[in-house]
Amino acid sequence: MTLVGAGAVADGDLAAALALAPTCVAADSGAETVLAAGVPLEAVIGDMDSISEAARAQIPPERQHRIAEQDSTDFDKALRHILAPLVIAVGFSGRRIDHQLAALHTLVMRPDLPCVMLGAEDIIFLCPRDLHLPMSPGTRVSLFPMGAVTGRSEGLEWPISGLDFAPDGRSGTSNRATGDLTLQIDAPAMLCILPRRFMAEVAEILQAIPVPARWPARAAPHRAPPGS
Repeated sequence: MTLVGAGAVADGDLAAALALAPTCVAADSGAETVLAAGVPLEAVIGDMDSISEAARAQIPPERQHRIAEQDSTDFDKALRHILAPLVIAVGFSGRRIDHQLAALHTLVMRPDLPCVMLGAEDIIFLCPRDLHLPMSPGTRVSLFPMGAVTGRSEGLEWPISGLDFAPDGRSGTSNRATGDLTLQIDAPAMLCILPRRFMAEVAEILQAIPVPARWPARAAPHRAPPGS
């Protein structure tokens, strides 16, 4: 499923995501980007505080799912009401830094739902327990901890085995691959940032992970969308 937010969506981003995940859902005013592109919209989810009335008028009422609470972002509201093998998130980076940080926080808070966030130059996703990815030497691999986490690696110029990572401690920015990459991570707290050309490969890997091998739900489980 492609999930579209209100952040920057560059030319080609939406088409690239839909090629992998053809069902399209919007988070609040992300619907305006989808409508402007002429893409069929399965649903819009959020508190509806930023979508215009003109846009709402183009969306059937049964496809509008308003969640009024203000304790979470529209990205989080959408993810917790989506049941899909994979989400490609577009439009959740590139404009406001606070919104982008909140999106990264949501990736960690919803570890049971594989999600790849598409940026201008990168993809960002929560590392699964085990990841093996064919890679050319010299490829940039950044690992950023969103909590205390350790792991082991093969195929990195600076191996992570035996290192402790934390937001207020060590991070793994701008490491480099020496060949095919293997990561084993011990907690659902490590974000992996790769060049966006890896989007299709990473999406295939994440959605192929059997449910029992995925990280368990950390926050509220998936629920059916509320009534409009």
